[in-house]
Amino acid sequence: MKEDALNLMNKNIDILERAIKQAAEQGARIIVTPEDALYGWEFTRETVFPYLEDIPDPQVNWIPCQDSHRFGHTPVQARLSCLAKKNAIYVLANLGDKKPCNSHHSTCPPNGYFQYNTNVVYNPEGKLVARYHKYHLYSEPQFDVPEKPELVTFNTTFGRFGIFTCFDIFFYDPAVILVKDFHVDTILFPTAWMNVLPLLTAIEFHSAWAMGMGVNLLAANIHHVSLNMTGSGIYAPNGPKVYHYDMKTESGKLLLSEVDSHPLPSPDPPTAVNWSAYATTIKPFPLQKSTFRGFISRDGFNFTELFENAGNLTVCQKELCCHLSYRMLQKEENEVYVLGAFTGLHGRRRKEYWQVCTMLKCKTTNLTTCGRPVETASTRFEMFSLSGTFGTKYVFPEVLLTEIHLSPGKFEVLKDGRLVNKNGSSGPILTVSLFGRWYTKDSFYSSSGTSNSAITYLLIFILLMIIALQNIVLV
Repeated sequence: MKEDALNLMNKNIDILERAIKQAAEQGARIIVTPEDALYGWEFTRETVFPYLEDIPDPQVNWIPCQDSHRFGHTPVQARLSCLAKKNAIYVLANLGDKKPCNSHHSTCPPNGYFQYNTNVVYNPEGKLVARYHKYHLYSEPQFDVPEKPELVTFNTTFGRFGIFTCFDIFFYDPAVILVKDFHVDTILFPTAWMNVLPLLTAIEFHSAWAMGMGVNLLAANIHHVSLNMTGSGIYAPNGPKVYHYDMKTESGKLLLSEVDSHPLPSPDPPTAVNWSAYATTIKPFPLQKSTFRGFISRDGFNFTELFENAGNLTVCQKELCCHLSYRMLQKEENEVYVLGAFTGLHGRRRKEYWQVCTMLKCKTTNLTTCGRPVETASTRFEMFSLSGTFGTKYVFPEVLLTEIHLSPGKFEVLKDGRLVNKNGSSGPILTVSLFGRWYTKDSFYSSSGTSNSAITYLLIFILLMIIALQNIVLV
């Protein structure tokens, strides 16, 4: 079993090796690989165990490539370390860590090991410089939740980096704290992200998070079309530098881009925008009598239809009022758009508090379909301005176009919290959204989770690799 596990991981590292070599030859300084990329998912605690290695704290000053048996049998760590050293590049990979415990520890699992979803980083000398245990697990019964969130950073000659994984991005700790208190320049973000329209496709939310937080985000998503997993990118505070979203083929892609190694305009970028300034000072537009209730996933939104080619609308839900001014180039007869507002605990879990203002295209002209996933649109907007009376300063601006494309350079956020178009008319719009997270209203402050499933034939999943070059100022 252990031999089979190692054979599988080595086959996937073979793919990684080609990507690392290609990236290094093009001058890349760091590469990020997806969550679950080396071993897959759909594991139990027992079946994942052969894939795990003991990953030490980086303070031990260890180069696995030179001393592979210092911490037991660690062939995967040794090979990754050697790849980083051979190609003189930083390498982030997602592995499984095991830590022995005993019955004296009240939460020690029956097999005598804690098992963690883990990111490791090796520097260009092959030295282990960072280790992060994922805190917010999502349907991952094979892994344990660490006792507390870990705040992991490391410094390079081209900026300060922070690390977290997939579902962690939705929470204050560690994601926001790394930016707010540790002042990282760039987040390294391996993920196995299942796309959910209309608000939570990978490229849509990840680019919005980078913009809202004022940092670079290097997001490496697994590519598995049948599970609706795709979408990687290199995102800067002023928009995506490069991204890839493909639900038609099984092929992955190596992404490279130059980014500013120090993008932060201030120690606390979210305060640069007062997200409720405009919305709380204007007189609300006339409330529509045709307001109706609809759902995005399990969240009950209040919607109102955009009846005319142009107009000013307000829709409210509890303390949140969303204001929209808009002008369509031409109103398509077979397309319906609505303005929606939601504030409350999200979804089935009802643990994360959301505040969302969104203008979106309905699936059909039947208003009962508003909020359901839709991938194509024809309507272009000459102008839009969306704002809301948000109670949180953590708001992430999203614009998603037809066939799941981003809209770089075609919108901006003003200091008073308005999300507006710029540089002419928009492309055909699926959604324009302000996605707010009111962390202090979450119903819990620690995760009690379980992880994403894992399949032991990951070799068929071609990896998406993300690379960023150093010290290039964006213009």
